[in-house]
Amino acid sequence: MQDELQPREIHIVLSTVLYQPDEVQQLREAFAPAEFIHLHPRDAAGIEEALQRADVAILPIDIDDRFLAAPHLRWVHCDHSGLARSARPEVFERGLIITGSAGRSAEALAQHGFYFALGLTFDAHRLFQMQEAHIWRGIPDYHHRLALWGKTLGVVGFGNTGEAMAKLGKAFGMRVIASRRRAGQSHPAVDLMLSTDAGDSMDQLIQESDVIMIAAPLTDETYRLFSSQQFAAMKSDAYIVNMARGQLIDQDALIDALTEGQIAGAGLDVTDPEPLPEDSPLWDMPNVMITPHMTPALPDRTQRSISMILENRDRYLRGEPLLNAITPRDVFSKSPTQVHP
Repeated sequence: MQDELQPREIHIVLSTVLYQPDEVQQLREAFAPAEFIHLHPRDAAGIEEALQRADVAILPIDIDDRFLAAPHLRWVHCDHSGLARSARPEVFERGLIITGSAGRSAEALAQHGFYFALGLTFDAHRLFQMQEAHIWRGIPDYHHRLALWGKTLGVVGFGNTGEAMAKLGKAFGMRVIASRRRAGQSHPAVDLMLSTDAGDSMDQLIQESDVIMIAAPLTDETYRLFSSQQFAAMKSDAYIVNMARGQLIDQDALIDALTEGQIAGAGLDVTDPEPLPEDSPLWDMPNVMITPHMTPALPDRTQRSISMILENRDRYLRGEPLLNAITPRDVFSKSPTQVHP
């Protein structure tokens, strides 16, 4: 376990990240004097050979069985967030440390969440249709729509992205309720902080929120966190936004809730499965906005990743707990649907 770490040395590093040459060189120099092997992630033979010797690996994706079988591997950094495919019981049985890059895109993901919230609130579908048809006229009952100001934002999962969502919610003049796993101090951008470890339920968040944004990791605890019961408890004019993983929502229950008017709409950057099948009714629902698991990058995203890797290099060498390391509570024993890093 991480708290049992002793100071270590790093001898051989395998890297398969698709960075620019100067960024790869930055890593190479940072890990010197360790041998640094940089390969394309599709170089299966080269990776297999390097894994016979490497004690550290830096990957663009999650691990697979090759990395569990590597005889000397002790630490793997997967350069993305949401490590459901890596959070396997065998990882902890083997004592392998796995870290990720959660937080490198937090602000962009939060803005993406508000792209959905604003698009649904302003009825972007109909406005774009009118623009394409060159029609200048009002939309019936549009004056009954209320802006986000003064509404309640519910943030499910209060890591880096959830915190960024809460800050934006405050900037939009919203009341913010957040739910996180671990108990701890509140946050200036949060009016009510709930903790499942402290015995708090999400009932108040679900019942009072006008917009619910999901930013929680996919684990056995969070699988289908939102299903029929939760949708039935939401306000009928509320929206749900998923910026995490598709399997946090029971998609059939979501379709039913949208069809029956239990909730007003949904913004989905992730679905279950991915890609979303062409015959899914979600595509044609006027109260649904869909993006294909694709968010504009922050200009310094790679440097953010490198900074995390180098901070963890120092922590690893000193025998300290690593940033963004998965724990047994992060295990997802079901089969994740296809997701992008």
